[in-house]
Amino acid sequence: MIDREDLIRTIREFHGQQPDRPFVPGVTEIQSSGAHLDPDDRTALAAAALDMRIAAGALAHRFETSFARRIGMRKARLTNSGSSANLLAITALTAPELGEARLRPGDEVITCAAGFPTTVNPILQNGLEPVFVDIDERTYNATPELIEAAVGPRTRAVALAHTLGNPFPVAEIAEICSRHGMFLIEDNCDAVGSRYRGRATGTFGDLSTVSFYPAHHLTTGEGGCVLTDNLVLARVVKSLRDWGRDCWCEPGESNRCGGRFGFELGGLPYGYDHKYIYSHIGYNLKATDLQAALGLSQLAKLDDFCAARRHNWGRLRAELDGIDHLRLPEPTPGSDPSWFGFAMTVAPDAPFDRFDIVNFLERRRIATRGLFAGNLLRHPAYSAVPHRVSGDLTVSDRVADRTFWVGVYPGITDEMIDYVVASVREFVAGHRRAPVPAAEPPAEGNR
Repeated sequence: MIDREDLIRTIREFHGQQPDRPFVPGVTEIQSSGAHLDPDDRTALAAAALDMRIAAGALAHRFETSFARRIGMRKARLTNSGSSANLLAITALTAPELGEARLRPGDEVITCAAGFPTTVNPILQNGLEPVFVDIDERTYNATPELIEAAVGPRTRAVALAHTLGNPFPVAEIAEICSRHGMFLIEDNCDAVGSRYRGRATGTFGDLSTVSFYPAHHLTTGEGGCVLTDNLVLARVVKSLRDWGRDCWCEPGESNRCGGRFGFELGGLPYGYDHKYIYSHIGYNLKATDLQAALGLSQLAKLDDFCAARRHNWGRLRAELDGIDHLRLPEPTPGSDPSWFGFAMTVAPDAPFDRFDIVNFLERRRIATRGLFAGNLLRHPAYSAVPHRVSGDLTVSDRVADRTFWVGVYPGITDEMIDYVVASVREFVAGHRRAPVPAAEPPAEGNR
């Protein structure tokens, strides 16, 4: 008979036998992002697979509890992606349980034009209207002044992401939302472990969202999460995620409340099975215990992952400081970011453009990315969507034209950072403007 624990030990040994490939400059790709996986992660997945944990169950619930406690929120709802988490968060704010405070079609939600589409898409998918604001050119985030100026008579919420792990001024923007009676949704997908004024990002809003895609701070393969301190919203999110069911039993449970056949809701007859009564128009956006097993293993290493990201970002910032023609990022004052990437913006008067430096780096196997969508309104999908623009989008356009970023994730070593720095410096040195020759003094007769 095969012993389960012997099999797990064999899998751990198998992990240790994987070749450790040395870094070869110009040959080994320096990825912009990626999962950082160890023997504990492999054996956690294997153990869940051996137990046939193929749907959401006890491990998913354990991860939700552990992650909520780690971030500092009362409830977490595990989902199949960060995009689904954003959809659930916005949709929850339209629920009848919120009474007159609920969002209705035509209400406005303030967001950034420069960002990732799935922060904005749920606004449109719920019949709401995005109000696009610009960003600060140093932090790549919206400012309280831009948010305040965007508030109109129909504005009911703000949905913003902490760009590349750098917190937006979330305490001040939360205060604006409170003063105007607006909801705040924090897209914390790039910023798990970041802090603003000593407090974790993802704890300021009515709802916050996280992605566990392999690019992010923790991974479950695919996956995401919605967090909230509001128990009404937590229950609505759970219902929307679980087909829209009114029942609060977990899948596989039958009668936790003891009254499964004692309900009379809507136009259904008394005693209709509560497991099949629907109070919301929902989805199936659950994750599995396999994903949760990996998430629990990853969560134990979160502090180390965040420290590595800060270290890598700090080295790039220090060693590229003062470089010609590139504008480097700044952390938001009062913040301690757990960085997602290191952004650089080509100066308007540079003797090269983004295309030039990006292609130089890519040829050296240094992966680059644009700052997500740059300016969403310049994309075909958004050219005709209903929206309002507050002010102008000058910096968003500049980001679309001139900004790129490189990786800082934990799989990047000091040797790789050295190569990135040397490559950027070599490129810029080769593109310095020739000095303008001094004018010759005029001849005597021309004075």
